[in-house]
Amino acid sequence: QVQLVESGGGLAQPGGSLRLSCAAFGFTFGRRMIHWYRQTPGKEREWVASIRGDGSDANYADSVQGRFSISADNGKKSFYLLMRRLKPEDTAVYTCHAWPDYWGQGTQVTVSK
Repeated sequence: QVQLVESGGGLAQPGGSLRLSCAAFGFTFGRRMIHWYRQTPGKEREWVASIRGDGSDANYADSVQGRFSISADNGKKSFYLLMRRLKPEDTAVYTCHAWPDYWGQGTQVTVSK
């Protein structure tokens, strides 16, 4: 059974850091595209970052460029989103996605004093 399972969300202070993980079960990354998205209530889902399963072709939304870092570990069948210099506007449910249509369950990130 194909599954993506996220972990690592929680509460952080502005300026702090969190690392999200997404573990894959039932498939291997290969060179497929994998993504992180985020969504807040009342807003559309926002793409955050992408990378290929082999670690190449990383891309970021302008809103997180220079602060977030996406990475993939094929051996561990996991990929990650390291979030630094967090801002209150980064508060959202973060969800991982792998081509063609595999989604995680989402993990809440809250940035607040």
